[in-house]
Amino acid sequence: MSDELKKLENAFRKQAEISPRADSKADAMRLAMQAFEEEKISTASQGMENEARLIEQGNEKKPLFDWKNKMKTLNSKFGYSLMGGASLAVLAFVVIGSNVLQFTPQEYSPGSLSIGQTVQSEFLAEKEVVSTDNTGEEVLSQPLPVPTPGNLKPLNNQAATSGRVMPLDTSKSESLRKRKPSANVGIAYHDQSTVIRPLPKPVDVIISDTHNRDRFEEVKSNPVKSVSTEPVLTFSVDVDTASYAFMRSSLNNNQMPNPDSVRIEELINYFDYKYEVPADKSEPFKANVQIMPTPWNEGTKLMSIGIKGYELAESEQPDSNLVFLIDTSGSMNQANKLPLLRNSFKLLLNSLKPTDTISIVTYAGSAGTVLEPTEVKDKRKILSALDRLHAGGSTAGGEGLKQAYALAEGSLNSDGVNRVILATDGDFNVGISDPEQLKRFVEKKRKSGVTLSVLGFGRGNYNDKLMQKLAQNGNGNAAYIDTLSEARKVLVEEAGSTLFTIAKDVKLQVEFNLGLVSEYRLIGYETRELKQEDFNNDKVDAGDIGAGHTVTALYEITPVGAKSQNVDPLRYAQANETKAERVINANPDEYGFMKIRYKLPDSNTSTLISTPITLADEVGDISQDARFSAAVAAFGQLLKGGEYIGDYSYDQIIELALSGKGEDEFGYRAEFINLVRLAQSVDGVQ
Repeated sequence: MSDELKKLENAFRKQAEISPRADSKADAMRLAMQAFEEEKISTASQGMENEARLIEQGNEKKPLFDWKNKMKTLNSKFGYSLMGGASLAVLAFVVIGSNVLQFTPQEYSPGSLSIGQTVQSEFLAEKEVVSTDNTGEEVLSQPLPVPTPGNLKPLNNQAATSGRVMPLDTSKSESLRKRKPSANVGIAYHDQSTVIRPLPKPVDVIISDTHNRDRFEEVKSNPVKSVSTEPVLTFSVDVDTASYAFMRSSLNNNQMPNPDSVRIEELINYFDYKYEVPADKSEPFKANVQIMPTPWNEGTKLMSIGIKGYELAESEQPDSNLVFLIDTSGSMNQANKLPLLRNSFKLLLNSLKPTDTISIVTYAGSAGTVLEPTEVKDKRKILSALDRLHAGGSTAGGEGLKQAYALAEGSLNSDGVNRVILATDGDFNVGISDPEQLKRFVEKKRKSGVTLSVLGFGRGNYNDKLMQKLAQNGNGNAAYIDTLSEARKVLVEEAGSTLFTIAKDVKLQVEFNLGLVSEYRLIGYETRELKQEDFNNDKVDAGDIGAGHTVTALYEITPVGAKSQNVDPLRYAQANETKAERVINANPDEYGFMKIRYKLPDSNTSTLISTPITLADEVGDISQDARFSAAVAAFGQLLKGGEYIGDYSYDQIIELALSGKGEDEFGYRAEFINLVRLAQSVDGVQ
């Protein structure tokens, strides 16, 4: 070695160790953090891992850390490559960000540090580390233990998808990220939304597809009521059909439907009936009444009240301003969810006019506008926006609702239809999520002229209770889409009744004649019952009817003197008997008196329709529609436990349905009969 090289070597050996400047190191880490957080990567809190969170710009999945581009940014910022401690810090950050790390069961203890997205649920810590300092700001109040290689290990993909792991709760991570630490606390980040900290109480368990988290309102069947004590019943009409499609989906999965998911009126109203229609839209519907013997209970009668909405001709249909509010959370990444949803909305496009407008808002962790209001004639642009949708992230449904309503109000058509169509598989777990708060929000927004309809997709996570509440209070309707055929029925064949309201706040009230009827029971409509005084109160919300909609209400009534009476006569009823004699003398041929109140779409004042229900409505030649609706009602009652139908069997239901099948243009009634057969098989096995 030359003397010059030896001198240079000795000089280097005597040179003190060079450490990076503190400010340079801090700047490097800040830029690395900023670059990392710009990557829109998140875990799916509803069971789908390793999915990219939806973003407006094409919704592509991006690499976890674009090393080359970020290094270029850092180099241009500082004019030199990262070296020494700064480079090691960035490298350590990348290592943490590139691997999912997990404690080993042997070395984990409550309160110790967890790095990464998952930790075995049986080792979760119980305590939070957030407190409030003397300035009123929230801080991380405990020092974080430093992890060592000995107590951490990578989590492989097989373990991540086994259903035995639990993700960190990221719903509050954004606010946590902005909190200042106390003096003795350091903060590091796994990704844009996960803080390295002791775990809170267990949340958002990843559950296998076989676990059922569907939620329905628990409702008991309507009881038998005595006319002597409760002669009047008032309820809101219901045109929803979600319950029928969910029942079908359950049976096709070889499962009996949850009894609480069965709303008998929605099963009955799933089918079209040939009721008499009014001549023009000034009187949007007429009442059709028919009385026949009850198939499942000798001695009682079945009273059917049916109304059919006025059908709008195509030339009468106003323009529509529609906002598709689409759930793109991680759990939507299944064939019967987001892909089916996309194809369903594509079918709807074929039912709309070129001058109708479509907007698209999505929500997954946060809400975003994917498509500004666009006329249907620019179909290619709308289809492109639908095709770009991908699933990933948590479910910020409340924020999505806010943005969708704002978009609808921004392009409000004062002479047309303004509607948000929410399409989802389940719950809202980020942002506004309280059902009552959401209900109040929707109630308030309907006053602006924007209504809300709900389309449900998928199984295992469907919050039917919340979706029903939103649709009812948003002056819209609720449907469940389990197949593309059902999407065609709801969004193509029944597009007019889905979109165009011809009457709102429709209430029905029946007063029974004590002289002819001793008892009665309304079949279904348990969630729609109103107080008697609500009938004349125009401020009380009720159901809406769309163009061409049919609504059927069935009562089982017990005539005076029938042996099948459920309620014993009162011992001290002389006054009532005297009243009954007066009633029957004054109205000897009336079973009861029916009243309907409704408002036209552009009115806030109700109109009254009233008509007596008489012996003339009791016909010997029972229509096919009446027989079929009775069969559907019997099936619904059997699915809910059969409390009031005695020994009426599946075979008898099938026989009755076959007698009322009729022409059945689209095959819906034939499908129903097959579903009864399927239920008979599934019920026998279970």
